[in-house]
Amino acid sequence: MLATLRVGYVIVLEASLSFLGLGVPPRIPAWGSMVSDGRAVMLTAWWVSTLPGIALIGLVIALNLLGEGLRDVLDPRQRGPRTVLPTS
Repeated sequence: MLATLRVGYVIVLEASLSFLGLGVPPRIPAWGSMVSDGRAVMLTAWWVSTLPGIALIGLVIALNLLGEGLRDVLDPRQRGPRTVLPTS
């Protein structure tokens, strides 16, 4: 559960570093560098940087929701007290 949050954090960190030009080498595609490359043409071709940014946000949100779902299923402290049904 914590791992899914950490993976999302690392993905955003890598994208931020790639956006600044400090991440992976320029020949390797990365969402941060795709967003950075689209800054120059933002007014004429907005989709060049917007679509990788939306994909990045969607992936991180999906990972966070996956972690929350796993926590709900696997954490025994989240379950309510067991109730005993009366027998007649």
